[in-house]
Amino acid sequence: MPEPHVPPNGPSASPSGPDTPPGGSDLSPSGLGASLGELGASPGGLGELPSARLGGSRGSSGAARISPGGLREVGFANWTAAQIAGLVGGTTPPNLFLTLGRHRRLFRAWGRFGGRLMPRGILPRRETELVILRVAHLRDCAYEYEHHVRLGRRAGVDSGDVARIAEGPAAFGWTARERAVLTAVDHMHAHGDLDDPAWAGLRRHLSPRECIELCMLAAHYEMLATVITSLRIQPDPPRRRESR
Repeated sequence: MPEPHVPPNGPSASPSGPDTPPGGSDLSPSGLGASLGELGASPGGLGELPSARLGGSRGSSGAARISPGGLREVGFANWTAAQIAGLVGGTTPPNLFLTLGRHRRLFRAWGRFGGRLMPRGILPRRETELVILRVAHLRDCAYEYEHHVRLGRRAGVDSGDVARIAEGPAAFGWTARERAVLTAVDHMHAHGDLDDPAWAGLRRHLSPRECIELCMLAAHYEMLATVITSLRIQPDPPRRRESR
């Protein structure tokens, strides 16, 4: 992959400290987790979104607790990844990337782990997006939800599916496998566990490897929703188009 172009309007300061993890730097989409191309559905035309909490718990400020970093704070590789993600996605550079990117090596390691779950997991992409959307809905995490409404559309999740996400696994229209998957998501969210009937329903449709991945996928996005909410990460505004 050619070296990404760094937009000229970014900070002019040079990165401080080492940025490359052991084993070398990987600026490719696969090395950064959820591929930058996967972030790129058009941000327009999302339709009605649920009323989701953008700030924290009641009585807490909604302002970002850690401001998104610039080039100096996040380093060249992470800053460039955020610039590309914003260009592809039609938004400003994602606040999630620029906030977590302050912890440079943790961000890179998280990206590789997250990318192994989505988009490079063994579960069908449609199911992956249904799981993430259900977790985001249950956690009332608008940032996570809005991103994955866009990504889900590219994976075959239509407006009817999005509406059913709010109703949950009992909604009419899911396949038996999708219902079992969403039931498992709800159980893990509510109890931090799967009871025997939910597990048996899952195993009727999923292989052992798929069950492992599903548990880790749902738990990962629960974790991410907690991070987004606790740090008060703010929505990514649409990128302004330059007038000709």
